[in-house]
Order: sequence, then structure tokens, then C-alpha cells
Amino acid sequence: MSADLAPPSLTVPRRPRTAAIANLGCRVNQAEMEAAARLLRAAGIQIVGDEEPAELVLVNTCTVTSVADAKSRQAVRRARRRSPEATLVVTGCAVAVDPEAFARVDPAARLVGNEAKAALLAELAALVGEAGLEASGSSRRPLPTISGVEPTASSGHDPTERTRAFVKVQDGCSFFCTYCIIPRARGPERSLPPEAVLADVRRALAAGHREVVLTGVNIGTYDGGWSERGPRGSHRRAACTLAELVRRILAETEVERIRLSSIEPQHVTDELLEVWTGIGAGRCLPHFHLPLQSGDDGVLRRMGRRYDTRFYADLVARIRRAIPGAAIHADVIVGFPTEDEEAFGRSVAFIRRLDPAGLHVFRYSVRPGTPAARMVGQVDERAKRERAEVLLRLAAEARARFAARAVGSTARVLFETREADGRWLGRSEANVLVGAASPDGRSLENAIASVVIEAVEAEAPDRVRGRIVELVPPAGPAGRRMPLPVVEPRPVDHVPAASFAGGCR
Repeated sequence: MSADLAPPSLTVPRRPRTAAIANLGCRVNQAEMEAAARLLRAAGIQIVGDEEPAELVLVNTCTVTSVADAKSRQAVRRARRRSPEATLVVTGCAVAVDPEAFARVDPAARLVGNEAKAALLAELAALVGEAGLEASGSSRRPLPTISGVEPTASSGHDPTERTRAFVKVQDGCSFFCTYCIIPRARGPERSLPPEAVLADVRRALAAGHREVVLTGVNIGTYDGGWSERGPRGSHRRAACTLAELVRRILAETEVERIRLSSIEPQHVTDELLEVWTGIGAGRCLPHFHLPLQSGDDGVLRRMGRRYDTRFYADLVARIRRAIPGAAIHADVIVGFPTEDEEAFGRSVAFIRRLDPAGLHVFRYSVRPGTPAARMVGQVDERAKRERAEVLLRLAAEARARFAARAVGSTARVLFETREADGRWLGRSEANVLVGAASPDGRSLENAIASVVIEAVEAEAPDRVRGRIVELVPPAGPAGRRMPLPVVEPRPVDHVPAASFAGGCR
């Protein structure tokens, strides 16, 4: 069979009654498949767990490491074993990089590359039309992009589905770090128009979401559709910068909480921080996920990163001066070619000095076709595992320290799930997991509350528990807050959105 990816005329042979989705990889993949799931639900198609048989199965793959490749192929095999007669659609980065491998795994699967995902969305939109939504008027609404959110809320949702919406604003990357295959899998940077992003955010709010996470493959390159390149992957000029986009979202919608997904260090500009401390104060959350990858300058140079440790440390200090108590999370790769014990030791020492709120640890994985795959000084797997264990311990200590600092403070928490002991679990503005009991037994799903943090959880030192002192209902007209006292009412600081003047249109 040819391993060509499915053309834009992709069709599902017949309208399925059930669908399952297996999703691997990043927040961008999550945003894309959330949109697909919601459109299927809008069509009256039951979404079942990926462990259950279904008539339509979507597998969204990841290729960031060789382990991700292997898991993606395993997901396709499991899907076919579980649903032997299903229409199996396999998409995502691993398919884009090596479609032949997936053609060998399942010759009957329909392979859809990242560039053809619009065809997949068009098929799902056709299913929505078949569901007879004309009578309700839903079909007259603009359909969400593959990156967006659903037009209406639905039942049978994921625990976070009604609390946080992942809205993709950008796709692709042209940085070509020496270890990374994603530019080949996702293509060059391209941005959604501001109006499309605003429409997705409004749909999220209409569906009841109280937090919006802006996501992309390289979100800091957002340019609204046009830009003139500058140093370190920045823009000298752009139709719309990321900061201007956030300003428009704040000024033109009633979004209560905005969080950014991973953003490259050189893209956290003074303009962006001014939004966080100005018009966005109280609504733009004090949480920055800044990929570091190594704390050794020599390794960073060989990785092709566009900063050094001094730049990174200065940025973290600048963020903390502007936003006291901000959570800084970092990504680190261990075992990159030429990373010897001395370089690793320098990296560990640098990370300790940074004192991050959290750390995501990855072992370097050879990606054929990347410059790093041809480098001398490849690190053996045993050394990679040992170094990863060191950093995983450091990561656990960092999360525990950051959580402990919250004790005695009051945090605004968005609750998501109910624990087995009856308490509710949610995330603070700084992304700390917080548990609390409902004051009167009511459901706290999708509730925002002011919580006095009282203690660290004994069995989970990266979590805290607290006492609710005020529930905050959804924003009212023009973004006004209407505090609802529950136990011990106290004022909640909030900076209302100022009118937007200038920026992207």
C-alpha cells in the first residue's frame, strides 16, 4: 500500500455511532483532539474511552522522542485490536515524519498529516450537519478551528473540559534546534488571525470555561499572520504580537483567567510582562513555562538554543521582580551528545540556583535526520537514566518547596475534580494543586474560590490543602466580578479590563 497521507477529500464511509480518541503528546495535540471530540459530540456521536471498542477511532501521534514514536505505533495496534472493524484515522507528528511506519503497522488505517488536519475537521463538521442541528440554530454559528473549542457545552465531559479550554493560536516552528524533529513534523510558523482566536475564546466562555490556556508549537512567534524577523527568533515588526493578542482577548472578552503554555525564554518580552502587570493583572496568571533544556552553556550552543544561562537567569529574575511569587517551570534534556559529567554537574548547579517551581525532565532521544543524531560524544543509556533520576529528585524537591511557600497565603483556585475523600481539587493561579472541602456540600466543579492555604499534604508534598472563604461566580457584564460570600467574606483584589486602544486589528 502507498504510505501517502490522506488528501483533503478524506471521508468516513458511514456515520459512526461511537468514537474513541487516543491522544499522545503536547498541549497542541490536546487542543486539536478536544476540538474533534466536541464536534463529534455535537453530532450526537458518543465518545467512549480509548479502552473501549468504537466505530470511529482517532489516534493523534507524537514524535518528540523515540519513546513517543513507539507509543504512537502501539496506540494504533491497540486501537485496531480493540475495534477491528472501525474506521481508524491516524494523524499527528509521527505520521507526518514517517507515514510508511504507520502504513506497515496498519495498512487499512487512514493517515492524515498535520497539514491535512483541516480535512479531518471538515469531515467532522459534515457529521455535525448530518445531526440535524439546523433546527436549533447551531449550524449557523461559525465552526471552531481544529485548534479551538466547541460551540456548545456537552455532557459526559472530561473533568477539565468545563474548567480550562486549550486554544491554539499558532502552529509550526522554524528554529531547528539540533535535537528536534518538530519543524519537519509541523512545518514553519504560522499564526491564526486574531479574529479567529477571539472567536475560539468566546466559544470557550459560552461553553462555561473559566480559564483559557493559549497554546502553540512555538507560541512566542505569534504574529497575526505577518512579521519581519529579528534576532533570536523575535520580530522587529508584526501584524499582531502575542502581547497585543492577549490585550485584545482581555479587552474584548470576559475571560476570567488566561494562562500561557510553554513559551521560549527570548519571547518573554517587556511588552508581554507589561500586559501581565497592567491590563491583565488578576486575569493573566503568574505562571511561566520556560524551556531551559540545559544549564550548561556549551550544551546549549550545541543544541542550537538561542540564549545562554545568563540570559535565562536574568529573565527569571526580571519575571520575579515584575510578578512576585510567579511560578517558573522549566524543561530539561539530559544526555545530549557531549554532555559529560562536568557539564551535567554545571547544569544541576544552575537549576538549583534558579529554584524553579517545577521541572519536566526528558532523556535525549536520537531523532534520525537531525544534526544531533550525527554528533560525536553520544551518551550511553545508563548515564541518561542516572542523570534523569537526579533531576527527577530535584524536580520533586522544587515542587514541594514551591507548594510550601503558599502556606498562609490566600489563593484563587479553579476547582476541577472531586477526590475520594470528598474534598475538591483544583489549581491556583500559580498552578499549585489545592484541595478543599465544599463549605455547604455543593459541587465545586468549575468553581473559582478564594482559599486560605493551611498546610502541605502529608502524602503529597507538592499539594496543599486549604479552607474556602469566598466563591467567585462567573464574570458578569463587562467583566465585572460579583463576589458571593460563603463562610468568611473578604474582598478580592481585581483589576478590571481597560479599554483596548491600538495593537492588532
